[in-house]
Amino acid sequence: MVEIFLKTLPFFAVIGLGFGAGRAGAFGPEATAWLTKFVFYFALSAMLFGFAANLSLGDLFQMRAFSAYLWACLVLYALVMGVAFLRRRPLSEATIEAHTATIGNTGFLGVPMLVVLLGPESVPAVLMILTIDLIVFSSLFTMLITFAREGRISPELPGILLRAVGKNPMVMSMALGLLWSASGVPLPGTINDFMVLLGAAATPCALFAIGASLADKRAERLGIVSWLCFGKLVLHPALVALATLVIFRVDPVTAGVMIAASALPVAGNVFILAQQYQVGPARVSAAILISTVISIATIPVIIAWVSGF
Repeated sequence: MVEIFLKTLPFFAVIGLGFGAGRAGAFGPEATAWLTKFVFYFALSAMLFGFAANLSLGDLFQMRAFSAYLWACLVLYALVMGVAFLRRRPLSEATIEAHTATIGNTGFLGVPMLVVLLGPESVPAVLMILTIDLIVFSSLFTMLITFAREGRISPELPGILLRAVGKNPMVMSMALGLLWSASGVPLPGTINDFMVLLGAAATPCALFAIGASLADKRAERLGIVSWLCFGKLVLHPALVALATLVIFRVDPVTAGVMIAASALPVAGNVFILAQQYQVGPARVSAAILISTVISIATIPVIIAWVSGF
């Protein structure tokens, strides 16, 4: 357990360094925004392309694992929305709370950390979860928010969703990597070296950017935020464990990776959605900050457990 904690500590130390730099004013919001863009559009995309180029579509989408994760997330989504409705919150607030409790920081934290800690065999499951989050739940969120705002689902919405997916560099880099893999053509050495070099910048830059982005977050509305953090850090991995180990009986190695990925703190892009639609940005901001801090203690526990699988 101590060994696992010490292995995760450098990742959170880089997050802490970014947080300290942001709080001290040495790395302001504008710098953070540009660093985040570099990671999102270049470094992380290169890393994901390299991973996907060595996989097949069958590796990435194992139907049993896919169904297990989707089931667990939908149950959690419905549960959090139900609690919000019991508190007499509108559909838009219920949706952002459900999204907060369900979507983890798989791209910026999960991909670099879990692949290092759980080994290269974790890559297919991590990329599958990232794909589900970016496509299935981003689409679900947009549809629910649109219905809450307009009272109907516009016929133009499917086209809007497809264009949004097509503009996401993480989705496109994985798709291009899978297409390259399907071609059967080996990746030229120079291109591979370029991708490895650029992708290597993803881990430290992504972690630093997470920390810097947390520097202006505040812990507000602790009652509801505590519930959302509990949903993300406890209920989500518990439901994924139930789905993978008991209901769908996913193979233990894949199940372990999925459980670990579901224990990640709230994703930063949920706050972007909250700001864009002006629904609950304060509680989302606080949930990102608090869940990230608490996950320093909870993630090593989960990884220590699933490592035995």
